[in-house]
Amino acid sequence: MSAKRLLEAFASDFRAMDGRALLESIRRSEGRVLCAEVLALAPPLVDGISNAELAAAMGADLILLNGYNVLQPQVPGFPSESELDLGWARLSTGVGTTPAQVKAWIGRPVGLNLEPIPNPEKAARAVGRLATSENARRALEQGADFLVITGNPETGVTGEGIAEAVAQIRKAIGNIPLILAGKMHRAGADEPVISGRDVEAMIEAGADGILIPLPGTVPGVTEEEAARLTARIHRAGRLVMGTIGTSQEGATPSVIEQLALVGKRAGVDIFHIGDAGFMGIAFPENIYALSVAIRGRRHTWRRMAASLYR
Repeated sequence: MSAKRLLEAFASDFRAMDGRALLESIRRSEGRVLCAEVLALAPPLVDGISNAELAAAMGADLILLNGYNVLQPQVPGFPSESELDLGWARLSTGVGTTPAQVKAWIGRPVGLNLEPIPNPEKAARAVGRLATSENARRALEQGADFLVITGNPETGVTGEGIAEAVAQIRKAIGNIPLILAGKMHRAGADEPVISGRDVEAMIEAGADGILIPLPGTVPGVTEEEAARLTARIHRAGRLVMGTIGTSQEGATPSVIEQLALVGKRAGVDIFHIGDAGFMGIAFPENIYALSVAIRGRRHTWRRMAASLYR
């Protein structure tokens, strides 16, 4: 029996999905899946809840934690023994919170970024955020439903480095976990954000999906090029994640709607919206606008309203 379309899946369905089932569920949704990225250590935009919960409430199907440290789990906004007294409110620091707890609270698949930084000391990135097989194992043990091998700004991450990391991680953890790979911007490297060579290398390495910046988010990625690369990725049986990762997640809803329709024409499977609208999360109304643009109010409201008991 094939996996239920993610478009119609509920919390109980997600609990039963492994990486292969999640991949098929996304594929069967025909370009109507929304992934919202949140910066793991950023303070919540709204007091009393986490940014992951806020993004889910706006219609996100998948939550992607950026900057999550598998050696020091923490997601502010979730209950923990450590709290900050702000006078007019209290901020739960979320020390010890793992992807498994986030998933239990929001009822959606939760993933995290790992980065193959060539010089992690210079980039000041914690060891627990690097794209190593050990960290990938820890992430899965802590409940991550999927991994994204990518690079944050000015890290120097390259397409070649991403492909090498995917190959090493895939060899270590096997074929079941869902792995997406690629960049949303140049990440400080002197190379194109995406190329045919990168796509071939990431496919060969075992990535289940490739990131392509949505046309209009980075210079030089045209609609024609995005469609060509998407067709190649689909021929290999892989997914395409179209990304908004250049702070346009803080643009007007009309910009988000335009990017969404461009991605639809190109053939994107997953629509990603980044974490830099505010510091740590996209404008909530833009998460909603993206959801409505790619699948209408009916599916958006179902995702927003569905109980964790379903």
